[in-house]
Amino acid sequence: QVQLVESGGGLVQAGGSLRLSCVASGSIFRINAMGWYRQAPGKQRELVAAITSGGSTNYADSVKGRFTISRDNAKNLVYLQMNSLKPEDTAVYYCNADVTAAFLGNRGYWGPGTQVTVSS
Repeated sequence: QVQLVESGGGLVQAGGSLRLSCVASGSIFRINAMGWYRQAPGKQRELVAAITSGGSTNYADSVKGRFTISRDNAKNLVYLQMNSLKPEDTAVYYCNADVTAAFLGNRGYWGPGTQVTVSS
């Protein structure tokens, strides 16, 4: 079993900041890429940012320059620092990880999500 759990969501005013965290636990042999996705009401889930095990990153155009993804490989953690938040960033944010686990092979896992609400 592998589990991802997000934390750090909440309500913030436009222009404010939040930091999301996601920890992976279970019979993990190796975590490859990790990422953050978001889904706003009535919209499809979209990639926000991703990071490889080596630290290479990519971002959605809408968040470049405002959001920063990072990870702590020793602790199986991934972070998303969100600055200069806008009302259009309001969504449920999901953590995703590509994990090689004992007896389970390699597959992707999702966290349950954390709500981020940005008020204008």
